[in-house]
Amino acid sequence: MRREPGQPLTLSEAGTMQGAITIRESVRNAYSAAADNPAEEHAFPVGRAFAESVGYPGELLDSLPACASDGFAGVSNVSVFAEVPSAATVLDLGCGAGLDALVAARRVGSRGKVIGVDFSDSMLERARRAADESGTCNVELRLADAEKIPLADASVDVVLINGILNLNPAREAILRELARVLRPGGAAWVAELILKEPLSEAVQANPTNWFA
Repeated sequence: MRREPGQPLTLSEAGTMQGAITIRESVRNAYSAAADNPAEEHAFPVGRAFAESVGYPGELLDSLPACASDGFAGVSNVSVFAEVPSAATVLDLGCGAGLDALVAARRVGSRGKVIGVDFSDSMLERARRAADESGTCNVELRLADAEKIPLADASVDVVLINGILNLNPAREAILRELARVLRPGGAAWVAELILKEPLSEAVQANPTNWFA
């Protein structure tokens, strides 16, 4: 539906927008809590043992700062299985505690660059600490929403996404942004959870169950 300038939102549209905002804040708060206190119980798996269970080699994790793996909350080992060429510019969208960004930084080498973007200050603080502790100089970390990527058009060779699309209602906007920042011939490597069957109405109605 086309909206004329100044035309107010309908009640349905306003409710949908408010719901998306509620979900966003719920997700931000949950991931920030995981970054601040990863050893506590959370609505999703967090930590090194989980990282190893989804395919990160133990020797790789041993070579990286614990603050990155302790705060890991992705869904797969995307930075390990993705094709990441030497000297590439990589966007780690939803970089969290920085584990994938650090792995990718090693793979691109000194002539490449990794840009980590996340919407949680707490997660980014972990990622910054991990980069500093590891002496990684080719990682930039930026605070932003996934649907408003702070990068120029056609500026990225590879995008890594490790489990953020199912947590953000603005998926179409995210995909448009990915198409905008990727260079011709670039690639997005995405790891994500999918539903095998519909969720019950009771689960869907509660924003705190978004991680289900």
